Amino acid sequence: MDVNQTKQEHLLALKVMRLTKPTLFTNLPVTCEDRDLPGDSFSQLMRQDPSTIKGAETIMLGEMLTLPQNFGNIFLGETFSSYISVHNDSNQVVKDILVKADLQTSSQRLNLSASNSAVAELKPECCIDDVIHHEVKEIGTHILVCAVSYTTHFGEKLYFRKFFKFQVLKPLDVKTKFYNAETDEVFLEAQIQNITTSPMFMEKVSLEPSMMYNVTELNTVAHGEQGESTFGKMSYLQPMDTRQYLYCLKPKPEYAEKAGVIKGVTVIGKLDIVWKTNLGERGRLQTSQLQRMAPGYGDIRLSLEMIPDTVNLEEPFDIVCKITNCSERTMDLVLEMCNTGSIHWCGVSGRQLGKLSPAAFLSLPLTLLSSVQGLQSISGLRLTDTFLKRTYEYDDIAQVCVVCPYMTNEC
Repeated sequence: MDVNQTKQEHLLALKVMRLTKPTLFTNLPVTCEDRDLPGDSFSQLMRQDPSTIKGAETIMLGEMLTLPQNFGNIFLGETFSSYISVHNDSNQVVKDILVKADLQTSSQRLNLSASNSAVAELKPECCIDDVIHHEVKEIGTHILVCAVSYTTHFGEKLYFRKFFKFQVLKPLDVKTKFYNAETDEVFLEAQIQNITTSPMFMEKVSLEPSMMYNVTELNTVAHGEQGESTFGKMSYLQPMDTRQYLYCLKPKPEYAEKAGVIKGVTVIGKLDIVWKTNLGERGRLQTSQLQRMAPGYGDIRLSLEMIPDTVNLEEPFDIVCKITNCSERTMDLVLEMCNTGSIHWCGVSGRQLGKLSPAAFLSLPLTLLSSVQGLQSISGLRLTDTFLKRTYEYDDIAQVCVVCPYMTNEC
């Protein structure tokens, strides 16, 4: 949209053009069978056409480049480039020419001019050229405001503006899901969908973790010394296609031992996405800080530090439990072990564990055995805080596979 605010005839002419990369020429091939009336005439014409690919004339894609015929679409994360030209159409010398380019968005106004100094004079049929660049970071309506002020040969000061409105569209639809493991690890699944009309080459999709976490990307498969991407060597994302990226976040050692850090809303990090379209035109999108609601552990958290994968039937085996005080008060704990139909605890039930201060933890080795074969659930632990007379019961702590050492078939 081009609106000129003044109807006065000006000595200078302003032209603004968007700079985009060219596209491959596409043609519409016309073919027929050899027994039809035209015979081989259409094929000969296509072979003589300089825009077609030799030996592949019937495909629509040509080997020539074409310049953009319209403004096109601008997507969030791309770089908006524009060519501004001020031409002296008169037969007079114009002085003190100042060209200013601002970009108005819904939240701010940005100055994109390369220079804010005025040009001393502009002779007839001469022009002032400038190229502006801006990385688009907002969705919605943008208005490019180009203003020109100058002084005529007779000392009259004149001024005019032109407005160019365009829309910035959303290129990607990003959805995230969090999965909490039994430990402090957090798994992040990022679903990225290409909602443009052209394919994208996904150059980089990485997660920048917050200061509390270390991140491991799970988007590669071990193949020799180097990992191979799960999406293959040519990482193209077709229009409306969706791709899932997976990351594992683990708290740093200095934060993992602090129970209060994992409670409440936790900042995970932000995604950094880089892609290329239209002969290498680059775009970049960075999400805001991702947050997840950490699971509530109550006053006491009980987790497993060590457990065997497979144990023998009716033979004792050892596990190591970790008990963390997630409250803001000191506790005096008593441990009780209750047998179930398949799990039997070895040791003294009702023993004192002592005092546990806030955010502190203790590792507790325990021995038990199973009297039933198969996949069994470890249950029957009970902790009592003698200060408040409050009891915490833990069922389905973990699962273990119990096999009979005298049989070859395992669970």
